[in-house]
Amino acid sequence: MNTYKTRGVCSREIRFEIEDNKIKTVQFIGGCSGNTQGVSRLIEGMDVDEAIRRIDGIDCGGRGTSCPDQLAKALKEYKAAN
Repeated sequence: MNTYKTRGVCSREIRFEIEDNKIKTVQFIGGCSGNTQGVSRLIEGMDVDEAIRRIDGIDCGGRGTSCPDQLAKALKEYKAAN
């Protein structure tokens, strides 16, 4: 299980698992429950690069980031380390 501490959003942390470059599970800790569950379910099973392409740069309320964008950052960090 990988853990990413979020910045600038309501969720505090993202936990995720990657297997064969596919996103196996995603769990947001904190944040808007319905939205983060929706993002998680849509992303699970997706190729890491495709997920990054789709969610990178999404903004929430002018914050310059969002929970999906933070997940993209977490996935990029994971790819750089592996």
